[in-house]
Amino acid sequence: MQEAIGSAVKKTVMGAYLDFGPKGITRIAGLEKWLGGTDLKVGHTYLPGDVWSNIEGEPGYLADWARWRKAQADRLFVLNVPMLNQNEDRVGDYAVRQRLREGAAGDNDHHFRALAERLVSLGVPDTVIVLGWEMNGSTYTHRCGPDPEAWKQYWKRIVTEMRKVPGQKFKFDFAPNRGRDATPWTSCYPGDDVVDIVGMDSYDQPPGETFDKEINEPYGLKQHVEFAAAHKKPISFPEWGLFRNGDNPEYMRGMLDWIDKHKPMYQTITDYCPHGVWQCDENPASSKVFRSKLSLPTTPPTTPPTTPPTTPPTKPPVTPTQPPNCVPLELGTWVEYWMGGKMCLRFDWLEKWR
Repeated sequence: MQEAIGSAVKKTVMGAYLDFGPKGITRIAGLEKWLGGTDLKVGHTYLPGDVWSNIEGEPGYLADWARWRKAQADRLFVLNVPMLNQNEDRVGDYAVRQRLREGAAGDNDHHFRALAERLVSLGVPDTVIVLGWEMNGSTYTHRCGPDPEAWKQYWKRIVTEMRKVPGQKFKFDFAPNRGRDATPWTSCYPGDDVVDIVGMDSYDQPPGETFDKEINEPYGLKQHVEFAAAHKKPISFPEWGLFRNGDNPEYMRGMLDWIDKHKPMYQTITDYCPHGVWQCDENPASSKVFRSKLSLPTTPPTTPPTTPPTTPPTKPPVTPTQPPNCVPLELGTWVEYWMGGKMCLRFDWLEKWR
């Protein structure tokens, strides 16, 4: 995990969104095994945005996640927190604008204070809060578009209230959709004093788009990295995965290379169909890329040392050569062995005795 925001030492910790409840915790071990033992340090879930009691972290909902986080000191708990209830009910712009202004005036302070107190009491005061995610889109009631100024003031209000709770160490992650979407996400940025991480949700869309375009499009991956650097913030990828282009190993390879190059504080792929690679069998080629890049390397078996031979290798026999003008003497095998070969008498020596 990154030792501190702004630290020169950077290391990306990874996880996956596997389910919002206890199943999401139990499935972490299965994904780790599939990746050959890769340690997933990030647990990621969402608070339901239907009613305020759930946004406050309904008693019992977060307890299992808190236990998982506290089991190892270097784990990271990431929690997406809606800014408004009825968050997926397709509330119209007029009502959204009014509700954003009410939030900015402090009408919802007590809900977020209750959530902060609950997280601290559960022993997870360092939770990463992905507040009002994908605010530049049109899916959620907590979107920025109907009134960006009110949205920014509301974000500031929430962060200020949660930071008032004794013992908190929360980090707040500003995480728009990649690209312009309904609203340029830079117009929603609430300020460096209330943002700790600049995240981005980056799915493979729209149809036919190359990964290079996802990098270089307005408000794309390149601008995300540059914006965060200009504001001296680390980046993150709370959500990413396949989508409109189906099983796309080019995107998967490109995204993993981008993550490796730019070292976000954390990354969590959305692992269910159509986005995922482990719990979704619709993307075999992308799954293969993900697994090959993020699995632990296998250690090749060691070759046992070769046992040296007990006797030295034999040398080829050497045929002795006789000097010229020499008559060999037959002295017997035993004598020749100890003398190292045959003896001979030179012709010129014999001539002297004639």
